[in-house]
Amino acid sequence: MTQVLGIIDIVWRGRTIPVEKGATIRLGGIKNTGVTYGRTVGRAGEFQGSEVNATTNLQRGQRATDLFDETEGELQVRCDTGQTFVINDAFLEGDRPVITGGEGGKIPLKWMGGVAEEILA
Repeated sequence: MTQVLGIIDIVWRGRTIPVEKGATIRLGGIKNTGVTYGRTVGRAGEFQGSEVNATTNLQRGQRATDLFDETEGELQVRCDTGQTFVINDAFLEGDRPVITGGEGGKIPLKWMGGVAEEILA
């Protein structure tokens, strides 16, 4: 039987961040955008950055502020199916996340960056 994606590991600047089920990655690159003119539709290329969304949990003894950094770094998204996506210029996007109590201290994280390099193991 063929294995399909089940577990995603996130490595941010060399440090593994345990994440909950449901992490997502959108691979960046050129996308087509529809352009309507007259009675026809053409396409125009547009660059779309990579985006990774994941949720981690606050653990005893962990410094929550270690997760939040405004500079770029290497982000790896490792899949249990053998693919690793590397974004060399990734950065945490948006406001500092809210930490939710009563549900494991959930911390939503969102990275953005350029085109991800795909490595197969």
